[in-house]
Amino acid sequence: MDTEAVRSFVLAAELGQLQHAADELGVTQQAVSKRIATLERRLGVQLFTRTARGVELTLDGQAFLPHARGIVTGVDRAITAITPGALRIDVLGFRSAQAVVLHEYWRSRPGIHLDVVTLRENDPRAVVAALRSGEVDASFRTVTEPAALPHDVRMIHAFDSPLELLVGPRHPLASANSLTPAELRRHRIWVPGIAPRSEWADFYDQLATTFDLRVDGAGPHFGNEVLLDTLAESADVATLVGARDRYLWPAGYDLRRIPIVDPLLVYPISLLLPENAHPGLRPIIDHLRNLPPLSGQTWRPSWGLMQI
Repeated sequence: MDTEAVRSFVLAAELGQLQHAADELGVTQQAVSKRIATLERRLGVQLFTRTARGVELTLDGQAFLPHARGIVTGVDRAITAITPGALRIDVLGFRSAQAVVLHEYWRSRPGIHLDVVTLRENDPRAVVAALRSGEVDASFRTVTEPAALPHDVRMIHAFDSPLELLVGPRHPLASANSLTPAELRRHRIWVPGIAPRSEWADFYDQLATTFDLRVDGAGPHFGNEVLLDTLAESADVATLVGARDRYLWPAGYDLRRIPIVDPLLVYPISLLLPENAHPGLRPIIDHLRNLPPLSGQTWRPSWGLMQI
């Protein structure tokens, strides 16, 4: 099986458009379309249906997606394990705040050999195992019970990511310049695909309990494109995004990112690294510690308070 075709399928499923997958891979949309068509012939099923807004998974595509992700993860691990000299850092996603901050660092030092990967692991134990085996040199993940870390892996506070509310133009909060957590009550905040026992599942549980919010994690996450489509069409659905996270949508969607204040809702980003850390991590850690601090009152989950 052509693993690059599988990679193209995974990205198209997550991003919702063949062109966005092509942009991520650095190839043409036609190349991605041909790869997926070849994969569909190989499997004997249709993986996508084409719509005016992009592509949507068929039932066969939904069934194949988690296994395809496993294939891509395995290939990435095999390649990074033999990449000489590269500083390999795991991020939650290539449009996440962690990737954005790393990109800013790389732009200031373009000569460094930096390999940014995503392990696509929800279980922190698997991430710790990847660190201990040398598959990655560091990981932007959080272990909510630091005492559970093995003696040769440590966790440091990397930076704080304030949350924003993302809504469509017909949402009742769309005209606000900023919002307080109290103003979010009774509004549905949709965060699909929250993985059980993950750090973000614990974060949203604590957030909803503290501020009496309606955080709805129902349904699978079919990618950001589907989420953005839903927000653009809805008059009552909102979601939460990190202030540094990158999202792209058509201009006609007129989505709004609204800061949340009094207090700032902060997602603490941690960095896991082995005790015998790669020497190239030191300047990156210094860069993280020199990021501008947040001002004003803040709220963090319980495990975030231990990192300050």
